[in-house]
Order: sequence, then structure tokens, then C-alpha cells
Amino acid sequence: MNAAQSSSSGRPQPNDVEELARLLPQPMEFDLPAGRHLHYKDILMQQIDHDRDATAPHATAPPAPSLRRRLLRPVVLVPAASLALAGTLVLTLTGGAGNTPASSLESTPRAVTALHRIADASLKTDVTPVKDSQYVYIRSLVQENTGTFTGPVKLGKSHKSERWMSQDPIPVTVVGWTRDTGKDAQMAGEDLPIEVGVPDGSDSSGAEAPGFDRPTYRWLASLPTDPGELLKLLAAHSQVGEHESKDQAVFEMIGDILSTNLMPAQNAAAFYRAMAEIPGVREVPDAVDTAGRHGIGITREDDSSASRDVWIFDKHSLTLLGARWYLKKPGEASALAGSAAILQSGVVDQHGMVPEKDGDNSAAG
Repeated sequence: MNAAQSSSSGRPQPNDVEELARLLPQPMEFDLPAGRHLHYKDILMQQIDHDRDATAPHATAPPAPSLRRRLLRPVVLVPAASLALAGTLVLTLTGGAGNTPASSLESTPRAVTALHRIADASLKTDVTPVKDSQYVYIRSLVQENTGTFTGPVKLGKSHKSERWMSQDPIPVTVVGWTRDTGKDAQMAGEDLPIEVGVPDGSDSSGAEAPGFDRPTYRWLASLPTDPGELLKLLAAHSQVGEHESKDQAVFEMIGDILSTNLMPAQNAAAFYRAMAEIPGVREVPDAVDTAGRHGIGITREDDSSASRDVWIFDKHSLTLLGARWYLKKPGEASALAGSAAILQSGVVDQHGMVPEKDGDNSAAG
């Protein structure tokens, strides 16, 4: 920069700005669907507040909920260019040495007994194997928080959410498709890709292979069915958020996997028995999903946790009905931040198709 182009105050002049703009590379252009800007603005503002609180004298940063991907919950769809920024923010917000130690809470006998009953019931489920070329279909009724992260919880109206998750055994950048109905009039009924685009070091394109972040039927079938071995594997791969224990992270991870995938009966039973071995699980005698169905709830919460999940099961068949999730700020009671009811699941040959009935491979419309 030419020093003669700057004022005596040291502030850049218009010519300086124009020169810098000319030298910088042109920014990438992409279209972000309406409403998605707010999500990333919230994440960015949360990080700014976190940094500011950390540097302020005697500041105590409030616990932040884990930002791990919630598969049962609404998916934020963005192009790869913006995912790179989002991935950096998520790693900053959920990683680090601020994690609480493993919980010393004791599980309630009722919760452990209920989980073993649920595991026994799942062994009686007739699950049709899913082919690599097919899609796992999940239709849910979802109610979510429409408020900002730092503001009060504001529940929006319930809407239908459909997912078609790819079972392709090779790394892919489009891991599935989603369609929300009754949520956003601008995108009502539109099928949108669920994309990944942040390179993980194994593939320069950012394509994701089957694994913990992208569980497929074949991959899930390869997991150990011994609950203890499975629990060790889950603990080794769980992402622990700030103010969250390893036990809490594994509990939430198991719930997310069970609620959004199809797997052999013996693998599902192993997941439920592994959940029963996590310290601190407890039963909620009467929990209600978004569709108003009452069931048995299984939950867990560390004292320092800023979020809590409740997984809801039918009181008679013990099948998974859905979930409720709560947020808790320091000095405040937990607030319901969203819920989901699983209405249908099955297998189809193409995304956009709907199974005729649960587990049926034939698709209509």
C-alpha cells in the first residue's frame, strides 16, 4: 500500500479500500435457502459471545448445547462452501478441554429394566435387509425451536419431515434427501439434498463413507452385538461437547442412531442394552411425542448439561415412538426445545418414493 494514499490519522482512504478489493480473490457465490442464514448467524454470534465472555474479567461462560448433528431433527442444508465455515465453528464450539468428567450418577432400576425389555422386544422385530442401492425412509412429525440461540425458546408449529438416507457403501457427498411439508411455504414439498462438503482428510472432495457419522444398514450390521464391546466402540467415537460428559455424549449418540436407521434386530437389541449400561439413565413414566402419543421415556442428564433428550417408547409394543429435547440455561428450569414423532419407516428404491407399509421394499408414488 502506498503511504501517500493514507491520511495522517492512519485510517484507510477510499483508494486504499478499492486497491485491496482489487487484489483480493473474488468471493465464491452460492445460494443459501431462506431461513438458513439465521442459523449460521446464530452459531457465529454464539462464538463471538463465547470469546468475549472468556476474555472478560471474572466472566463465567454459560454452558452451550452440543452442536453434534441431530439426525431425527430438522437438517440444515447448505452448499459445501458454507459448510467449510460451519464445520470450523462447530469444532470450536463442541471440542476442547472444557468437558466435564464422566458422570457418577446412578441409573435407576426402572430405566435399566425398561431398556432390557425394549431390547428383548426389538429381537422379535422382522427387519427386511436393506440393499446398498436402496434408501431408508423415515417420516416424522416435528416441532422445533424457531427462536435464536441466545433468546428464549419459541416453538414453531409442527410439520411433516421426510428423509431418504442413501445406503451406498462408497463415499458420497449427497448422503440423502429431505422434504419438509408445512414448515416453509417457500420450499413446501421440495426435495433437497442432505450434503456434506467438509474434507475430513481421507477424501479431498469431502465425501463421507459409511460410519458413525453416516450409518448404513450394512455398516450397522458389522458392529459388535455384545453390549460392552459396542459401548467401548461408541465411547471411542463419540464427540463430547462443552459442559458434557462422555456418558452423556454416548447416550445421545445411541438415541440418534436408533431413531434414524434400520438395522438387524440383534444390533438394535445391542444398542438398547448398551444404553442400559450407561450410568445415570432414568425412566420418565409418561412422555408425549409430537403426535400426542403417550409412552415410556428414557433420559439422562448431567448436572452441567445444557441439553437433555428423552426417547419415547410405546408402553405396550415398546417400539420407539419419537423424542423430546430440552435446553437449560444457568439458573433456569429446562425448556422444551423440540419434539418428534416417528410416523413411518421403511425401505424404498429411489428417493421421493414412500413405502406402502413399514419395512416394505415396494414403493408407491
